[in-house]
Amino acid sequence: MAYVILKNVTKKYGKNIIAVNNLNLEIEDKEFFVLVGPSGSGKTTILRLITGLEKLTDGSIFIDNNRIDNLEPKDRNIAMVFQNFALYPHMTVFDNIGFSLKIRKFPKQEIIKRVLSASEILNITHLLNRKPKELSGGEKQRVAIGRAIVRHPKVFLFDEPLANLDVKLRNEMKIELKKLHSKLQTTIIYVTHDQTDAMILGNRIGVIKDGELQQIDTPINLYNAPKTKFVAEFIGWPQMNFFNVEVKTEYNTVYLLGDGIKIPIQKEKLINKLNSRNNKKIIVGIRAENIFIDTENPHTTGKIDIIEPVGSETYLTVLTKNDKFIIKSNRNYLQFKTDTEICLEFNIDKLHFFDSETLSAIDFS
Repeated sequence: MAYVILKNVTKKYGKNIIAVNNLNLEIEDKEFFVLVGPSGSGKTTILRLITGLEKLTDGSIFIDNNRIDNLEPKDRNIAMVFQNFALYPHMTVFDNIGFSLKIRKFPKQEIIKRVLSASEILNITHLLNRKPKELSGGEKQRVAIGRAIVRHPKVFLFDEPLANLDVKLRNEMKIELKKLHSKLQTTIIYVTHDQTDAMILGNRIGVIKDGELQQIDTPINLYNAPKTKFVAEFIGWPQMNFFNVEVKTEYNTVYLLGDGIKIPIQKEKLINKLNSRNNKKIIVGIRAENIFIDTENPHTTGKIDIIEPVGSETYLTVLTKNDKFIIKSNRNYLQFKTDTEICLEFNIDKLHFFDSETLSAIDFS
């Protein structure tokens, strides 16, 4: 088993730079856990703290209830795959994969057994006699992963392993990593800045910003029920649309009023919650697929600024009085023209509400 637990983990550089701030995280045995966040959010630092390449400022790290942050990196039974393949150019694929075993003085037959087993799992047996310069980017990445597999670690750490691959290879390797996790049945912690990779790969995802976890959840829950505005705008493509409104109550209807926007709320559950915020400003979010076009009951109007055809779908950037909305439509892009005014209606059931000061989601449960 390989449960990974981080308790009150903090990493500071000097007096003023806090890379990781009092982080608490529990990763389950055999889980494919993804840490996602923008550059500089602290996600790679967390991996380096787990491996021992960085020293903790405070807190503790456990694998299966055994504290490891006081151990040397070589004694933690962890394997890390980096963004840079870091293959030895003068060695064959076989020797690259088996090198860590060789320097640990494993018996030759054991090295052969482990290298062959890893190469079969990764479908690179036919490459064992080649040098790195003879490999494609995807093949090099498989070799780097094979080098980690032969160590039989309790935990695999992946630091942006697909960043140097082109789009086609990235998509192929995502599928391969899913298959690999299924075959190995081990714990994987995967770091990326790409929310699409995170959504496809992770059993659970931790969204991190400025060294602090914003939310840990399944991909679908992060998309449908973000707990902060940051999570809402970081997860999902295109980015969620946001606009500012003021809550106004009139008789049995609550109105959300913005510049050129008027949304009547008649659902009792929402009315009861929004009534407490009467005359207060809040932030409303809505995703591109939840905005209707050319409706008879518009909540706002705007002009088409940009038309982006993407196969069977068309993305429109629409400018209203003071806001910009990105909308997804299944209509042929030829049906749209820039500078054309269109009416927009929002799916009330799919609105997200955030506090203007804390930027946290407003709880309507």
